[in-house]
Amino acid sequence: MFRIPIFGFRIFHICVHLWLCICANLCNMWQRIKHILIKEFIQMFRDPRMRVVMFVSPLFQVLLMSFAVSTDVKKVPTAVYDLDNTAESRRLIRDFTYSKYFAAKEYIATDEEQRSVIDHSAVNTVIRIPRGFSQDIAAGRTASVQLIVDGTDSNTTAIILHYAGRIVEGYSLAITRKRFGGFLTSAGNIPQVELRSRAWFNENLESNIFYVPGVVAMVVLIVTFILTAMTIVKEKEAGTIEQLVVSPIRPIELILGKLIPYAVVGIIDVFLITFVAVVALHVPVRGNLFLLFIASCLFLLTTLGLGLFVSTRSKTQQEALMMMFFIAQPMFLLSGFVFPVAAMPRVVQFLTVINPLKYFLVIIRGIFLKGSGVIVLWPHMLALLIIGVIIVTISALQFRKRLG
Repeated sequence: MFRIPIFGFRIFHICVHLWLCICANLCNMWQRIKHILIKEFIQMFRDPRMRVVMFVSPLFQVLLMSFAVSTDVKKVPTAVYDLDNTAESRRLIRDFTYSKYFAAKEYIATDEEQRSVIDHSAVNTVIRIPRGFSQDIAAGRTASVQLIVDGTDSNTTAIILHYAGRIVEGYSLAITRKRFGGFLTSAGNIPQVELRSRAWFNENLESNIFYVPGVVAMVVLIVTFILTAMTIVKEKEAGTIEQLVVSPIRPIELILGKLIPYAVVGIIDVFLITFVAVVALHVPVRGNLFLLFIASCLFLLTTLGLGLFVSTRSKTQQEALMMMFFIAQPMFLLSGFVFPVAAMPRVVQFLTVINPLKYFLVIIRGIFLKGSGVIVLWPHMLALLIIGVIIVTISALQFRKRLG
């Protein structure tokens, strides 16, 4: 009748012994990893240039790219070619130049000047009003006005044509109301359909608010990717990798000791850049910052894994940089940062499935602009976790193979 308590005591003793062994192994592992961590942190912070790269350069890049990357078209350099030179034509020109979209830089009088200003990129747009413009309006005929746009940049051209169409439409509506206003008042209102649009999350449609979260993701990718890709290569070029191989440090401990410092730097950069984006660039953060921390850790898992893979495959820093740009450029183009993924060809859209930057852009824009939570963002976070685990596993196996 004492067998069951004795058996239970033995099971308890075995569990305690296993737990103590695991704790002892973890403590020993931590002691070995701690020395690698101390070495990496000392190596990172002893060079003033490295501190600039890690903390000052990301802030400078965010500020520079945030002001440079914008699809808002304002004060387009415009040349005015008024062949009619009447009150009606000058009123139309005033509607263009008084808006915030067009700025009159040239007043030309010949076709040669028109061709010259466009060829030499002195202006982007020419407003040409033909002779008889006011006569057509007075006679009740359709009056025409020509807009010549430099179509080198197709996106900017489309935006300029849209703005010009709205201005001409408003000018035409003003003429119609002026001519038929009394008649319409006496005859009663004419039924109309009025579109009242409202943009959620970005009420003023400011491209800066849309692009800044993407810039945060791009800067974190570049900084952590470069730093991690250089870490093993530096050891190879300095000849210290052999010392690490013959030391009692295991490959997994060496990997953790190499990656954890850069993960810490990446997290600091995320919140440092977020602070600058909110304070200096007035970008709203409507979501949970803790969720941003979790998503950033998942994204750093992929970037650090890619950096480790590049560093294990490269023999020199130049080779590592070339391979890094070979990987980072497609990630940038296929992420949806500039070009929507839905607008890409079907075959290219399949390639974006393995792009971690695409998922992180959705997450960070959802947290910044929409205030999205885990219920909405969990598929993208799960995709980041899966991709990160696969990349780190492949990189770790490749690293162990190289050490062997």
